[in-house]
Amino acid sequence: MAVVQTLAGENFEPELPKRLLKIAEDIVAAGGRAYLVGGWVRDALLGKNCRDYDVEVYDLEQDQLLPILFKYGKTNLVGKAFGVIHLSMKGESLDFSFPRTESKVGYGHKGFVVHTDAKLSFKEAALRRDFTINAMGMELPDLKLCDPYGGIEDLKNRCLRHVGPAFAEDSLRILRGVQFASRFVLNLAPETVEMCRTLSLDDLSIERLFEEFKKWLLKPGKPSLGLRAFLDIKLDEYFPEIKPLAGQWDLLGELLDNLSNVKDLADDERMVVMFAGLLSGNVTDGRCDEESVLKFLARITNEVKLVKGVPLLLRYAFTLSPTGSVDAGFALPSDSKIRRLSVALSGLRQLVPFIASNPLYGEMDRKSFADAFAVRASELNALEKAPVPFLTGKMLMDLGVKPGKQMGEIIKKSFELQLDGELTDVEGALTWAQKEITSI
Repeated sequence: MAVVQTLAGENFEPELPKRLLKIAEDIVAAGGRAYLVGGWVRDALLGKNCRDYDVEVYDLEQDQLLPILFKYGKTNLVGKAFGVIHLSMKGESLDFSFPRTESKVGYGHKGFVVHTDAKLSFKEAALRRDFTINAMGMELPDLKLCDPYGGIEDLKNRCLRHVGPAFAEDSLRILRGVQFASRFVLNLAPETVEMCRTLSLDDLSIERLFEEFKKWLLKPGKPSLGLRAFLDIKLDEYFPEIKPLAGQWDLLGELLDNLSNVKDLADDERMVVMFAGLLSGNVTDGRCDEESVLKFLARITNEVKLVKGVPLLLRYAFTLSPTGSVDAGFALPSDSKIRRLSVALSGLRQLVPFIASNPLYGEMDRKSFADAFAVRASELNALEKAPVPFLTGKMLMDLGVKPGKQMGEIIKKSFELQLDGELTDVEGALTWAQKEITSI
């Protein structure tokens, strides 16, 4: 098994499909060369496994490569214009491509002319890539590193640097710089910052924008470094709805880092929490500028859960603050308020981690307060999901109440009493309903 020496100086045996190694041997036997490229190389140097196997094949033409691949599985020219062949095998899928150059000829991310050339050198082909850390290759089967633009040094120095002038031909790379800075704990090189400032995001679809924001906020990393890159590039001028928390960008970065470490949230819940964190600068004195929040979301997504969930969470996220102390105990909201917050937010699973992550308060105080709040909410059966009315329409029909306005008013009134703690179970609610019906 081939071994990679990581940046930490350790020997690492990355996961590699045996069939890929056999394919590489066949390519070499036919006079070609095969390189693993892109994210796989970067991750291997960091001591991480990656299952995205992108292979660039040199010194062979397509009609020479296809017969080799046919022996191992089903092939599909998924990117004929880009010279990309997808190979499906039992339990594995691999992408094979040919070295190429790209020329920007039109507007948007599709406005490129691609020229494949099997005789290009690795250095020439890598010139089209975005950052030096993504412009490395490892030659199969022995994983010999090819690093023409100093990607490994940039990784060691925590530096994110663009490869060359071709960087400017795809404006999406501006946001890729932001999310890479976060995911791999990097700082943008000054010359890359200057390059990014000359580009515009106007030609990008909301789908492409959204994907990069998600990678920044949802993939493991340090989102505050993504925020630093965002500000260095002056993207806050392009997205003015993203504002500092309490007037301080450092506080916003701290909040994002804290939220990114929250566990035990479902993917859709975590997405709402992280985007709410990003837009938390729109909350002043506990009140949220929901118009600004919705304006930003409309620019990058039409995801209903985000459009509804983010402004709703921000409406309440800063309304609770630790009052008291760890030793003396905290003054929690009333049970009635906790229940009503749960109804408003459809449960408190997203609010609790927001409280625990709020950098406007000391770490021990906010976490202890959040823990105490969560315990009480759980005791009230209001943490995981919102309380629901004890009374139902069918129960009232059994008591002789006909469907209509009266039924709705009885259920609403009983639910208010339930939230206030005056009705504690179904039997008590039915007894109250019978008296209410009699008095009408």
